[in-house]
Amino acid sequence: MSDHQKHRPHNDEIERLYGVHTVAEALKNPKRKFIKLLATKNAADRLTDEIATARITVEPALPRELDRLLGPDAVHQGLVLDCEPLRQPRLDQIPRQGIVVLLDQVTDPHNVGAIMRNCAAFGATALVATARHSPEASGVLLKSASGAYEHVPFAKVTNLARAMEELREYGFLLLGLDSEAAEDIGDARISRPVALVLGAEGKGLRQLTRKTCDLVVRLDMPGEIKSLNVSNAAAIALYALHRSGGSPSENARA
Repeated sequence: MSDHQKHRPHNDEIERLYGVHTVAEALKNPKRKFIKLLATKNAADRLTDEIATARITVEPALPRELDRLLGPDAVHQGLVLDCEPLRQPRLDQIPRQGIVVLLDQVTDPHNVGAIMRNCAAFGATALVATARHSPEASGVLLKSASGAYEHVPFAKVTNLARAMEELREYGFLLLGLDSEAAEDIGDARISRPVALVLGAEGKGLRQLTRKTCDLVVRLDMPGEIKSLNVSNAAAIALYALHRSGGSPSENARA
């Protein structure tokens, strides 16, 4: 038995992952401590290398057994992996460079997971959410993140406005995204690390959050619909920042 697979904690000490990409990325993460891997034969055959690297024993399972374990709506693709929770950083421990994404009470786990995936795709250095009014890192969120949880630090804070002030002290530009803002994100001059602040669908940025931002920008949308799902808006904003060169800290030193 591997050092990664030693004991079975209580249920509240377990992160349950499912789905091919989610499980594959976890198995490749040397920081993970594994508890149990349930897999159908076909699913295990797809991850032969990852399972060997993780040195974890597969417990064979039938699809219907995994359906009963997770519920009928979970798309498990024949894989369920129980792990000890990843240790996540405090705000003062996240990298003080690049792009950090802040979520202002975004509660839908599908959206938070998709935003985390966007963060991994565009090289954001961390994702920050409020301790209340945000989903836990489990189930639907982790499946929606499609393995990104293994690569993007996910910090929780008690007070978002205070966290924003702290990031400002670290040298971050606080950049809010709002469909009603006057300035387009493509026109914004950004020459230092960026904290991109996103509001919940419908409510948008709260008043104090918006007031705390250094700059509030919008996405240029020439069509009749002027708003997007928050995860889609996050992807476009991250792409715009990546293309503009506004995210790397090297710009501040140029």
